[in-house]
Amino acid sequence: MAKKVQGYVAIIIIIYMAVNGFMYLRQPAMVFFPARDLSENPDDWGLQYDDVFIKTADGVTINGWFIPEKNSDKALLFLHGNGGNISHRKESVEIFNRLGLNVFIIDYRGYGISEGSPDEKGLYLDAQIAWDYLIKKGFDKTKIIIFGRSLGGAIAINLASKVKPGALIIESTFSSARDMGQSIFPLLSRVLIFRYSFNSGELIKKINSPLLVIHSPDDEIIPFKLGKKVFDAANEPKSFFSLQGDHNNGFIISQPDYEKRLAEFIMGK
Repeated sequence: MAKKVQGYVAIIIIIYMAVNGFMYLRQPAMVFFPARDLSENPDDWGLQYDDVFIKTADGVTINGWFIPEKNSDKALLFLHGNGGNISHRKESVEIFNRLGLNVFIIDYRGYGISEGSPDEKGLYLDAQIAWDYLIKKGFDKTKIIIFGRSLGGAIAINLASKVKPGALIIESTFSSARDMGQSIFPLLSRVLIFRYSFNSGELIKKINSPLLVIHSPDDEIIPFKLGKKVFDAANEPKSFFSLQGDHNNGFIISQPDYEKRLAEFIMGK
């Protein structure tokens, strides 16, 4: 009887290890969806820009676009989501340009024509060197706004917890990789070993910059409750704006209220 029990335990352990091994190896493909081809550039949008190449602390060269606004001393660092690349962010770049901001949008490693392949630590390094680029261009850190959408929200929160920006805007983001896992695989996530943490719900507690959290109750990819969890954990001053529509198009569907709310936050911070 004891040997039979030991046999069952051994089988369970083998299955557990096999499932975790498979899922661990699969996690990068489940988290990152980069596109390599740049389909457009700001010239196509009627915007002047500088094509920027900067090297991270671990030696990876990443690409970004700096879209200047000569009459403004404020800059926005744009950290996009986990899919596509910078050439797919036309509507957002145009919004922030209309709001009178210098905009610097980067492609993480493995996205667009940036070198390397994406991972959590690497994306944090990419955001840090983008911040350093703006500082070297002469922007005061109190005049720099960090904006992160979806996965970019987690990267933005990590960066803001270190550099103390003038303001932070996070849109359609989540509280942690484990919380996301629980929303997708409620039972399986309890036994999975997570390769990434993206622990925004904890890091947000270190930030005292003015904060705007944006999320849609109709978000079909990242649950609204996870955006609220980040907001609830955050320090004042903070505000929340509810979008309409789905994960990828909510900010467009919510116009003109979306842009008006951004303008109020940027002018009032």
